[in-house]
Amino acid sequence: MPKEKQRAKKPQASRPHMPGYGIDEDRKGLLRWSWAVDLLSKTRNYFFTTVRSDGRPHVMPVWGVWMGDRFYFGTGRKSVKARNLAVNANCVLCPGGADKAVILEGTAAKVTDKSILKKFAAAYLKKYKFDITTMNEPVYSIRPRVVYGQIEKSYVKTATRWRF
Repeated sequence: MPKEKQRAKKPQASRPHMPGYGIDEDRKGLLRWSWAVDLLSKTRNYFFTTVRSDGRPHVMPVWGVWMGDRFYFGTGRKSVKARNLAVNANCVLCPGGADKAVILEGTAAKVTDKSILKKFAAAYLKKYKFDITTMNEPVYSIRPRVVYGQIEKSYVKTATRWRF
């Protein structure tokens, strides 16, 4: 089965390790995974970070869609993002602002499954009113490894880490 069709297990919520920040240690107040999925789904602009071959980070805004248990986006095959991912698949995705923050750490891979590409194009068109297939550029999916979430006004009570 192609990698992009494999479903991740439901992530396990816990507290992130943040010494000195006064983060509650009990489970009360942990954010629901559905809260993070909502932000990952509804945000229009995302910050996407890759790693250059010399170790320097590269951050750029991207458009994309959350489908199932992955984030999908397109980029130019000659873009810095694509060149970085060809060498190092590790990446970070952050939807929009920071007052309600989601930080997704994972790995990106090119999507080759035609049925997934078709679903992605339809979802992208619906969300952005733009037909991404006209660009004829690669599409990537990000498989989460760990996701962090917090609400600025209550971060000591809401700071949550989901592990996959």
